[in-house]
Amino acid sequence: MTPRLAVAAQRVATPTELLQPGFVVVGGTCVEDVGQGRPPEGIPVIDVGDRTVAPGFIDQHVHGGGGAEVNCATGEEVVVSVLRLARFHATHGTTALVATTVSDSVIALRTAVEGVAVLAAGLGRAETDGVGRGADVLGTNLEGPWISPAKAGAQFPGAIRPPSVSELEDLADRSRGTLRMVTFAPEAEGALDLVRAACSHGVVSSVGHTDADYETTRAAFEAGATNVTHLFNAMGPIHHRRPGPVVAALADERVWLEIIADGVHVHPALISLVANAAPERLVLVTDAIGATGNAPGHYRLGPLEVAVTGTRAVLADRPETVAGSVLTMDRAVAFCVQVAGLPLLVALQAATLHPATVLGAARKGRLQRGADADMVVLGRDLSLVATLVGGEVVHDPSGLFEKPVPANSL
Repeated sequence: MTPRLAVAAQRVATPTELLQPGFVVVGGTCVEDVGQGRPPEGIPVIDVGDRTVAPGFIDQHVHGGGGAEVNCATGEEVVVSVLRLARFHATHGTTALVATTVSDSVIALRTAVEGVAVLAAGLGRAETDGVGRGADVLGTNLEGPWISPAKAGAQFPGAIRPPSVSELEDLADRSRGTLRMVTFAPEAEGALDLVRAACSHGVVSSVGHTDADYETTRAAFEAGATNVTHLFNAMGPIHHRRPGPVVAALADERVWLEIIADGVHVHPALISLVANAAPERLVLVTDAIGATGNAPGHYRLGPLEVAVTGTRAVLADRPETVAGSVLTMDRAVAFCVQVAGLPLLVALQAATLHPATVLGAARKGRLQRGADADMVVLGRDLSLVATLVGGEVVHDPSGLFEKPVPANSL
């Protein structure tokens, strides 16, 4: 745990503005104070100079990373694997995440939610021996199995099935309250009943992998769906006579809009368009698979074979089908600013405050008094310099946090 100290920087991102310069006072696991100018006297200081201090990134849609993935054969394997991917993503600025499954059997999904529940409850920490702390695991996101076979994308078609309220409720119970989100296709029979059941369990319903039209998508939002899984991808395109789910989502101010900002899934001009139309609803996600951080080659996504070349992951037997991503949140933020032209604060909010709000994580995704001391330090080029989770330095390859300046010496 980091002792009480102040972090001073040329830029500090609060929920509503960039303080230039600014400071954050960390006391134990929490943020004690945030302000403009120099830090208060009497506190040791880490001055990071011409860099940006921001809340730690939150990834609400991540399947894997560093060779690990969420779908595993046993609960013990789920725990070890999710800890491993959480550690990997912390080295890219993610301080909290939702472990995301792909469509799988009933037994496999039960295994996943039960394993993730152990971590989300704060247990299983002994498994981090030799690995180090990673991002906090907030729960499970089920991407499928209640999706459209016509828009399966890289999901295994054999695992896709009609919406089932009983299966959802069983998984919610087994998750011990840590099931956070489910993706569904609103055109499927029973889909709206699924949405209502999810709402009753406090689970976010997300429209995705869908062939629904505009009207059917709107009905899902009226029933309680509040999120769209990777907007534009695995859904019908915008047509001037058939606007489809994209327009329905953009037009509804209650709906959060996930974007995979890797330059593969969505053109930067469309990212800019969404950010201009609804900056307060933009959510950056990685959709990262287990191959993320590994060398190019062939990997598995569930039972499917994936080929990774450069920044692109595709199905090995259908290279026209993108299969998740090898994106990390630090690269997503940088891409939005440097390529799509978003203001820095807008990109940071989409990676921090907004997903925290989607998930109801009131102490995450913001630098303000009483919040968890989850922070990142970014260089002038927005490359990641350091990561803190709950006040603990978990990634600091340059040793920035090793020698704070003594109190009253500035």
